[in-house]
Amino acid sequence: MKVSQKIAKAEAENRCYWSFEYFPPKTETGVTNLYDRMERMYALGPEFIDVTWNAGGSSSDLTMQICQTAQAVYGLETCMHLTCTNMPREKIDTALKLAKAAGIQNILALRGDPPRGQEHWTKVETGFSYAADLVAYIREQYGDYFCIGVAGYPEGHTENPSKDEDMQHLKAKIDAGADYIVTQLFYDVDLFLKWQEDCRAVGIRVPILPGIMPIQSYGGFKRMTTLGKTFVPDAVLNALEPIKDDDKAVKEYGVKLAVEMCNKMKDAGVRGFHFYTMNLERSVRLILEGLQFVAPIEVAKPLPWNPSLAKNREKENVRPIFWRNRTKSYILRTEAWDDFPNGRWGDSRSPAFGDLDGYGVSLKYPPNECLAMWNHPTKPEDIFELFSKYCRNEINALPWSDSPLLSESEVIRSRLATMNGLGFLTINSQPAVDGVPSSDPVYGWGPRNGFVYQKAYLEFFVSPAALDKLIRKLHAHGFITYYAVNKQGDLKTNTQGDSPNAVTWGVFPGQEIVQPTIVEATSFMAWKDEAFELWNKWKELYEPEAPSAKLIQEISDTWFLMNVVDNNFKEEHAIFDIFLDGVVPRDALPNGRNGIPGASLN
Repeated sequence: MKVSQKIAKAEAENRCYWSFEYFPPKTETGVTNLYDRMERMYALGPEFIDVTWNAGGSSSDLTMQICQTAQAVYGLETCMHLTCTNMPREKIDTALKLAKAAGIQNILALRGDPPRGQEHWTKVETGFSYAADLVAYIREQYGDYFCIGVAGYPEGHTENPSKDEDMQHLKAKIDAGADYIVTQLFYDVDLFLKWQEDCRAVGIRVPILPGIMPIQSYGGFKRMTTLGKTFVPDAVLNALEPIKDDDKAVKEYGVKLAVEMCNKMKDAGVRGFHFYTMNLERSVRLILEGLQFVAPIEVAKPLPWNPSLAKNREKENVRPIFWRNRTKSYILRTEAWDDFPNGRWGDSRSPAFGDLDGYGVSLKYPPNECLAMWNHPTKPEDIFELFSKYCRNEINALPWSDSPLLSESEVIRSRLATMNGLGFLTINSQPAVDGVPSSDPVYGWGPRNGFVYQKAYLEFFVSPAALDKLIRKLHAHGFITYYAVNKQGDLKTNTQGDSPNAVTWGVFPGQEIVQPTIVEATSFMAWKDEAFELWNKWKELYEPEAPSAKLIQEISDTWFLMNVVDNNFKEEHAIFDIFLDGVVPRDALPNGRNGIPGASLN
């Protein structure tokens, strides 16, 4: 969707809205961390994000990659910066072509800064001299396909001493076809409001989003304001002076100042705010909390998972639950599909899931960080304890889960930790939910005035001996369905046929029941290859003959991956009773290569 359409909808509803800017990190680890932040900050409900394009296009490939990933994997409406700096026309054509192919409909057209090490900006051959020229060219080539944003300078551009002339340059960009304006950072609200009035006076009618840069550190603040020749009111300088060496106090003041600025603009009728995040999360989150800016659930969480905005997936609204913690993997393994499930899972499984060799399976964190979290387990109980620690939020990740448990798992956290201590190594779960409002802050999703439901779901690795005992016990529970499979593909199940089982659904006014998350056999068999390969990636952190490597290999070779659904969503914790009621101390498995023990059930 175009940013201009999202802005128009928010303003028609007379609600405040906000957006975030990110920049391409310099390292691979930085990119990984940025994706984590983007995924978390999705929940803050930005109408869109934008990603910068470094002077000279030096990070252009990475900008494109981040924009594509943000759209396709994390479901963030993305605006790609595009500059004139060191960009001949053929490079601009390539960038626009790739953006359109990726489903990106929003461009922030900029002249750009001089390349690093160059004092003055110069046009390249076949390139453009001004952002207005770039805007006009995009319109000429693509009509109204792209929504185009441009930059505005409340204090005037640093290279133009004439405020009136600078205003005419801005008007030229709008006349060339720009749809909205994002301003340069500022710290004087009165100055911004006066400039906004001047824009309206010369006939500029498009939305204007004030650019807010939270103060993160005193040194960074001084550098940015000096570089941009930004006017800083005495009140701000006086407040910072006594705390300038206290980073924590500076950050807290930065949040307070931003809240005050936004509230003053809000009182003056401003509804949209653009935050320069500097790829940081905490300050922006605290500012939104301070402003009591809470995005409507239908904006922040239209489905239980973040819908992809890739052009070919725009109607997708059903996914298997198995990749819940590995969204990027699911997107990559299904990118060759011609059609995506809409309304029902149906026959959209063809073509099949992509092979693991097609994209590779990897651990999210570098080896040293993985080892710091997972140490060197030498016996099964060490691994049981690692999984329990993850459930207790004592470690941040496991190979199957890149980030801590979701907030909805809080009600089952202690039970999950106990299960893992007993040798049922959980990698995915959700509690039962019986018709909570779609606006519920923890479980809610989808359009307003609806109700959402969930079946309790558990997915875990289990030893063969414990599995046999568990299956015997499950036969006494008529509401339970399960699938269990080992690395070799030996499948055990009590389901009849291969119909998908909806484990989340929603009932909303004026539409059919939505069933966005399912359990289904074909998908589970595709997922099991990935799930067992992650054991292998964990093993590779150690020397081949190390006890840890042998232990992990033994579990990978002999244990089963199992999912269990309690179809009676009326009983919140019944699924756990099967595992936790009447549990006796763990027995040792029959002696194998390592004699690995597992859980025991009466």
